[in-house]
Amino acid sequence: MGEKRMSMEDLIQKFLDKRNVFAVVGASRNPEKYGHQVFKDLMKAGYKVYPINPNADEILGVKCYPSLKDLPEKPDVIDLVVPPQITEKVIRECKELGIKMIWMQPGSESEDAIKFCKENGMDVVHGVCVMIERRKL
Repeated sequence: MGEKRMSMEDLIQKFLDKRNVFAVVGASRNPEKYGHQVFKDLMKAGYKVYPINPNADEILGVKCYPSLKDLPEKPDVIDLVVPPQITEKVIRECKELGIKMIWMQPGSESEDAIKFCKENGMDVVHGVCVMIERRKL
C-alpha cells in the first residue's frame, strides 16, 4: 500500500471533472430538500447527472431511477444525500457495480461507510458539500 493518498483538494478536483457522470442518490422532487438542490446544481453546472429515488418518476423533467443498478450507464461519481444507514447499503452496491468515487454529503456519512470505502479501494469525499466545492473551482 505504498501509494500516496490524494489530498482532499485533489480528490475534489478529480470528482468534479466535467467529464464525470454523476448519480445523486436521494435526489428529491421537493425544492426545499438538499437532494433536490444538489441534483439541480450539478445539472445546471453542465454535468450529466442521474437522479436516484425509488419514490419519484422524474425530477426537473429528468427520468428518475429507483436504484444504481437501474441506470442506463455506470456513473463515475455517486453523490449521497441520504441517511447514513442508506449510505452503508448503497456503497456496497457501488462496490458490486465497480463504482469508485463516492461523495457523502454532510449528514450522509458514517464511520463504517467511510472505512468500507477506504478498505475497498474507493475514493471518498465527505464532510464537504458538492455545491460549495463546485463553486470554488
